[in-house]
Amino acid sequence: MKIIVIGSTGVIGAAVIRALAKRHEVIGVSRHTSPRLDIEAPSTFREFFSALKDVDAVVSCAGRAAFKPILELNDEDFQLSFNSKLLGQVAVIRAALRHVRDNGSVTVTSGVLSQKPMPGSGAVSLVNSGLEGFARAAALEATRGIRVNVVSPPWVKETLVKLNMDPAPGLAADDVAKAYVAAVEGKAQGQTLDPADFV
Repeated sequence: MKIIVIGSTGVIGAAVIRALAKRHEVIGVSRHTSPRLDIEAPSTFREFFSALKDVDAVVSCAGRAAFKPILELNDEDFQLSFNSKLLGQVAVIRAALRHVRDNGSVTVTSGVLSQKPMPGSGAVSLVNSGLEGFARAAALEATRGIRVNVVSPPWVKETLVKLNMDPAPGLAADDVAKAYVAAVEGKAQGQTLDPADFV
């Protein structure tokens, strides 16, 4: 399969590429690559998919959202979160449904905070939950055998280390990547996959 991984330079995106590249042709893209694909600039999607044909699967590991107490979140924080993590990945699904080959797939990324919020996660929990709901609806309307799923990663060990936090409760990025492989290679449709189920 020819698989596009968006957010290829991130901790999860790089791990997903390593996992999928064992058996597939994988093209990692981001706002800094050529060809460029920026989920916060949907206009880049048309040019990208015009240049790249015969894509079997699209995986998005991209998206930003504000993390701060609810009373400190301002309109700009919410707008960033909507435009990037939510609407950016909604745009990925919409574009992939038009461009991936028959029986292909699209997988996007939410996160554990959709189901297990914590102080400071108001905006993140909101957009993650919204993305999961949209993906379920998109799966119902998908044609040509295309599957739409979400992976909801827990805290990732490598990210916790970067944040100077205890990595013990996290899951290694390479283990998180197994859920993305299952989404691409499996038969799930309209599901939110928990990486803990694939370790």
